[in-house]
Amino acid sequence: MKVSVLGSGSGGNAILVVAGATRILVDAGFSARDLARRLEAQGEDPDGLDGILITHDHGDHTRGMGVYARRHGTPLYLTAGTRRACARLLRGGEPVKEYRAGHPFLIGDLRVEPFVTVHDAADPVGVALVDVATGCRLGVATDLGRPTAGIRHALSGCHLLVLEANHDEALLHAAPYPWSVKARIASSHGHLSNEAAARFALELLHDELVAVVLAHLSRESNDPRLAADVVGRTLRKAGYGGHLEVALQDEPTAVLDLVELRRGSGPRQLTFL
Repeated sequence: MKVSVLGSGSGGNAILVVAGATRILVDAGFSARDLARRLEAQGEDPDGLDGILITHDHGDHTRGMGVYARRHGTPLYLTAGTRRACARLLRGGEPVKEYRAGHPFLIGDLRVEPFVTVHDAADPVGVALVDVATGCRLGVATDLGRPTAGIRHALSGCHLLVLEANHDEALLHAAPYPWSVKARIASSHGHLSNEAAARFALELLHDELVAVVLAHLSRESNDPRLAADVVGRTLRKAGYGGHLEVALQDEPTAVLDLVELRRGSGPRQLTFL
């Protein structure tokens, strides 16, 4: 399994996941043209996707999905609630496949395990993705107001976590938002702070976790170095020696090869970026 976060933040989110001959995007929050450009930058053919898996209806996760699906013939995977909420982005000619949280399904060489999350969207889900050939397991939990027992269970045993670290609490307090927006972000249906992300990552830590990518950082109320420091310090104290990276809005992360990372894993063999 290979993974690259093509971009993440309030301006757009998309994650490339490759397993065997299968290539999918988790979310499509950039324009269709920008998605194609970001895929090409990672050496991928925009016509070669086997699906776009949408986690919820907010525009920073759905913006390009309709145009991209029509332009490239790419199947869209959505829950029924998300499909209804995104009706304005669809014209009826897109290949659409509905799925339900709690009901795993296959997209080629990937097993998709969707689970209910806590966020102020129509029908939000997170996903665990498993490469059926290698057993590599990726967990994606962004736009997460608070962890629940069900979410912890769904993300247990992941080798790579893409985890939200949206804001620093002090920076959010000082940010140029209306108080209503600040309250929404900090609420149990909003977004995880750096401190909350650190606690959640610690709960999910196990011996075979080899990579953590922090995602969905706010431009106004967070800083990549601050997020990496808060989460990294917590994980290092618990003995984690794996890869830690912060996904940025404007450029993709490196392509992370989970087979290679697992092969080279061991106490403190990998370094933090």
